[in-house]
Order: sequence, then structure tokens, then C-alpha cells
Amino acid sequence: MGNTDSAVVQKRMVRFRPDERPAVEGACDRLLGAGKVLSLDAVKASMAGVASASMAERVHRAIRRTNGGAATPPGGASREQLLVFLADVLRGTAEERAPAVAAMAAPAEGAGRGAVAADDVREFLEDLVSAAIQTLTSRGRLRGWRPDRMGDGAGRVKLLAEQLSSELKVTDQGACDIPAVEDWLFRTPAVALHLDLVTSEGLGVRIPSRAPPELLPPCGAAPWAELRTLLDLPLLMFLAPHLPDAGAAPWRLLFSTRVHGESFTRLVSGCARRGPSVLLARDSRGYEFGGFASQSWDAKPQFQGDSRCFLFSARPSLRVYTCTGYNQHYMYLNQGQQTMPNGLGMGGQLGYFGLWLDSDFGRGHSRARPKCTTYGSPQLSGEEEFVLDALEVWGVGQPPESQQAPVKRSVLDADPETQAMMEMAGKTLHSQGLREPEEEES
Repeated sequence: MGNTDSAVVQKRMVRFRPDERPAVEGACDRLLGAGKVLSLDAVKASMAGVASASMAERVHRAIRRTNGGAATPPGGASREQLLVFLADVLRGTAEERAPAVAAMAAPAEGAGRGAVAADDVREFLEDLVSAAIQTLTSRGRLRGWRPDRMGDGAGRVKLLAEQLSSELKVTDQGACDIPAVEDWLFRTPAVALHLDLVTSEGLGVRIPSRAPPELLPPCGAAPWAELRTLLDLPLLMFLAPHLPDAGAAPWRLLFSTRVHGESFTRLVSGCARRGPSVLLARDSRGYEFGGFASQSWDAKPQFQGDSRCFLFSARPSLRVYTCTGYNQHYMYLNQGQQTMPNGLGMGGQLGYFGLWLDSDFGRGHSRARPKCTTYGSPQLSGEEEFVLDALEVWGVGQPPESQQAPVKRSVLDADPETQAMMEMAGKTLHSQGLREPEEEES
């Protein structure tokens, strides 16, 4: 960093370690070229493989509006502006990123210096999400996923952009000022991750000591030759941050109607004792929804799971519904009992689940009037009683070390239906303290 750099630049560049600064300054020198001015054509050429022309125009516009402590050259941007822009986007706070995001969201060169329309922010987010997906694809960072064997994510890009902008506070006129953008960025960290990836890769700022952000969880075992999954890249980018380990463990297919057929017995055997999982269903009206199970599914006539479980909508909107604390009816899986419901459910009450799949495979319900008591979710399916079109379950956590036979059961467990009904009725099981200790699984 030379002595001629402005005070603004020097203040920003201290965010990069001394060993990182050569990579940042080298990228700037390459982009500016011999003319020492950053042109729109140079930005488009650099971002051609990872973003659309409209996204490149947004980035160039934001750079030109950055305060670099020096005059803005006609039709381009200065080295100081580019350095400050990179420092703000890659290492800045929400307050420092907000002006750049507002400038990128503005529809034209002279607009957006004060307030920006909420609709323009959503259009910017569509460009940003599309660019992030294009970047992951072109750079070979799909982490084992096969877009050619996945659902069409084009429509889901719009849904993800709408979801990312849902926390944006707008005026009655549908606009938001810079403080509102700052507040939104603070509460929606995914925007900064997308922007980081697109900016660093698009402008060629590759810092050896700093890995690009991972927006996708890794994919482990999946029979791609047979499978065409309901998942797509935008849906994965939406779900992964909501998982307890941020989707770090490889996803592996446990069950799919397209691979394993329409069998509840096969569903149970594929999911039981396999660790945390994500269930994704599509009904006959095209609605897509599901839930995250924080623990292994275990077939028994009792509720299970914990407060990390959640339900979600995947189409026609992207939303996550976490536990309300009203009850602990997180997960339920039962089969072959006479007096208790047989099927798979999440949230609500017996017979009134937030999400229910009947053991008579192919039908289910989402009864939430007005909302599911456990998760606060509305009706997720197109109709309260729905017909199942497709179902998948993916293991998303570390699988258990062993999946051996159940431990020896106590005589007190000989009639689990009666025990479950007594517990739900609030009866105290005094004999529980008399059972022999169970042997631990080895």
C-alpha cells in the first residue's frame, strides 16, 4: 500500500492482513489496466463466467459510488474506489456494506443514493442468487450435487430472493433508506455470503489464506443414475443455514419414492436409526414442504425429537417455522399399532399434525387452523387433506456409529401403546423406577 493512497483507503485496507494485501492490490491492478481507470467493460469481462451482464453493471455502479477519498473519473472508477469497495464488501460491517448494496439495487446510474424501492432490492437479489449459482457451477464447487439430476431451480431463485428480502422494512411508499438496508443486512447474513462469493470470484480477488464461502452442503451417497431429486440448488442454499451444523455433514439419500417406490415400510426401514434428516414432500397440487428431524426416527407410539426440529415450506414460498414452546410434539413415527395413529408426523396433536403422512402410503394432511401449535406453521399443503406426489428423506447429520439391533427391552415396555396413552394423559408411571438398567449399545 503506497503512501499516495487516501486516508479512506488506508483505513479500510488494515482489515486485510499484510500477507493478504498483495492479492487484493494485484486484483485491482489487473482490473484497472494501463489506463488506471476501472471501466464497465473490464468488470463485464472479469465477471463473464460467473454473473450476468446486469449483475456486472450493478457491481460497477456500486464501485463508482464508493467514497474512495478521490475524484471519480468520467465513465469509470478509481483505484481508491475499487479498494474501498472490496474492503467494505469482503470485510466490512452491515453499516459499511449498506451503501454498496443500495447502489447495486438501484435501477439506474443516478438513482438510489438515498432510498431504494423494495421491488428493486428483490430484483437485485434475483441477480445475486443467480450469480452465486452460476459461480458455484462454473468454478466446480457443487460439492457432489448434480444439477442435471435435480429440479429446475430457476423458479426457486425468485422464491429465495423473496425470502431473503422478507426482513426488509419498507415505508408506506414501498421504499427503504440506507439505515433500513443496514438493519436488514445485519439480520440477513446470507446476503453478505452471496455477495462475498460473487465479488471475490467475479473480480478475481483470490486470497490464499481465505477460502470462499460455502453456500451448499456436501452431497454424500446418492444413486444419481436412478434419482431425479426434488431438491435444487436454491433450496439447498436456503435450508443449509437453518440446520444445527449449517449443513456441514454430507447429505445422503435415505428414501425416495422415485427410487424405492411407494412403501411406508420401506420409508421406515430407510429412516430409522439413521441420524438427523430432512424430509421433503410434494403434493398433487405442486406444493412442496417438509421438516427437519433433529434425531433419528424411531418407530414407537410416542412423540420424540427436540426443539431443533422445524417445518418448512418450499413452494409456493420459502419459509422455516421453528418451535413455539407450546408443546413438545416435534416428531412422531408409528407402525402396526391398533389404538394409536400409524404414520409419520411433525407438530400439532394426534390427528391434527402440522405435517402428517399416513401409513396407508400416498395420503396425508396438514391441519393448522390457524397455525400448528408446535411450530406456528400455517397449512403447508395445497389442500388440508392432500395426495402425495413424491417424497424424499435425506440424512443430514453424522450417521450413528452402528445400526445394530435394539437393546434388550424391559418387561415394562411390553405394551408401549398403553404406556404412551398413559403418558399423554398425564399419568405417573410409578414402576419406571423399578426397571432394570438397560444395557448400553456398543
